[in-house]
Amino acid sequence: MAILPQASSPGAARSAPPPALGAGSGIVGRTPRLERLKAQSRKAGEASFFFYDAHFKNEAVKVLPGEYYCDSEDLLVMTTLGSCIAACLWDRQARVGGMNHFMLPDGAGDSGRYGSYAMELLINEMMKRGASRLTMEAKVFGGGAVISGMNSINVGERNTKFVMDFLSTERIPIVSKDVLDVYPRKVCFLPASGKAMVKRLAPANAEALIAQDRVAAQKAAPANTGGGSIDLF
Repeated sequence: MAILPQASSPGAARSAPPPALGAGSGIVGRTPRLERLKAQSRKAGEASFFFYDAHFKNEAVKVLPGEYYCDSEDLLVMTTLGSCIAACLWDRQARVGGMNHFMLPDGAGDSGRYGSYAMELLINEMMKRGASRLTMEAKVFGGGAVISGMNSINVGERNTKFVMDFLSTERIPIVSKDVLDVYPRKVCFLPASGKAMVKRLAPANAEALIAQDRVAAQKAAPANTGGGSIDLF
C-alpha cells in the first residue's frame, strides 16, 4: 500500500512506504507481546481484539464501534470508518496516545457509541496514564457520506461538527484531519509517537460499513409520531 503525506492534503505526492515496525518474535500471529496483551484484563468499552498485522509487521488492536484504546507502546491501533468518527489524541509530553470510535454525537446513557461520552472517556483514560488536556493534540478521521440516499440525516456531518466543536471547547488543537467526503476509511494510529495513517476505501466495497452506518442513521432519525499529519496509505 502506498504512503501519501498528510491526510489533510489529499493532493500531496506519493512517497515511499514506511519502514517495518517492531517485529516481535518473528512468528506471525504469536509474539510474546501479543500473548501478553491478549492475557490482560480489559475495562468495559476498551478494545480487546488483538492480532499480528503482517503488512506492518507489528502487533495491533482493532477498535470497534463504541470502543476506545490508549497506550504508550508502539502498538498499531486500527479501525474502519463510514460516517463514524475516530479521534486520535496524543500527549506530546507524556507520549501517550489513544483512539475512540463513535457513531453518533450524543444519546441517552453512558456509551462509547456517542461522541459526548466517547471523547470524555478517552481523555480521562489518557489522563490516568499521565497525559494532560493542556498538552494534548488531535487527529480526526471519518464522517463520510457513505450511504446513498441518506444524506438528509447528515450523520457524518453531525459527527464531524460535534468533534470539531468539542475539541475547540476543550482547547485541544487539531493538527490534521481527513473527514467528510464520500469515502469509507481505514485508520492506523501509533500511540507512542502520535503518527496516524489513513487509507480511503472504495465506496463500492464498503458493505459492512454501510450496514453499520444504516444502524446509526436509523437511531439518529427523528421518531415518527404521525404528526408530521496525517498519512494516506
